[in-house]
Amino acid sequence: MNGAPDRIRTCNPGFVDLVADQKWLGFKIKRTEAGLTDTAVGVVEFVARFKVEGKGYRLHETSHFIRVAARWYYTTGELAQ
Repeated sequence: MNGAPDRIRTCNPGFVDLVADQKWLGFKIKRTEAGLTDTAVGVVEFVARFKVEGKGYRLHETSHFIRVAARWYYTTGELAQ
């Protein structure tokens, strides 16, 4: 994965339900596993910070991806405790 968001695609682009008053503040990749050009699976642990209606939130997740026809697709994720 190497932190290249242009290679990461969602499995269903129409699935995103955005909140009207949402502001993204930051995104940090903490760790990656596999995800190189010769692999079919990858893992990304990240922390995203955002605000909704002025209240701050933090999302810490480990996401799993598969590669199909040279594109990465999100499959599952686990939230950090």
